[in-house]
Amino acid sequence: MPGFLIHVGASVLCSHGGQAQATTPNPRVAVSGQPTVTVAAPWLVAGCALPPPPAANGPCVSAQFVTAATRVTSNGQPLLLIDSQAICAPTGTPLLIVASQTRVTAM
Repeated sequence: MPGFLIHVGASVLCSHGGQAQATTPNPRVAVSGQPTVTVAAPWLVAGCALPPPPAANGPCVSAQFVTAATRVTSNGQPLLLIDSQAICAPTGTPLLIVASQTRVTAM
């Protein structure tokens, strides 16, 4: 299913409100004047509110996307879409893509 491409300026949060940021932007493809992100890029999470053990298994520290575009790649890696799924470590909870550009779609 087609979706909007994710760029480094997209608002991405962990399930507990922490801000996620891609560590490796993809400068070869830009949307809204900002680099896109491929599935291979790890993400860092800051400000996660989930408490550490023994109260819970948090906070979220990093994340990795596990799904991406099936037909659009850059440098041999699929680009991330607004409906791409990620898993945070060490909590195992998802990242939430809250807002992104709305001009470029891909499959």
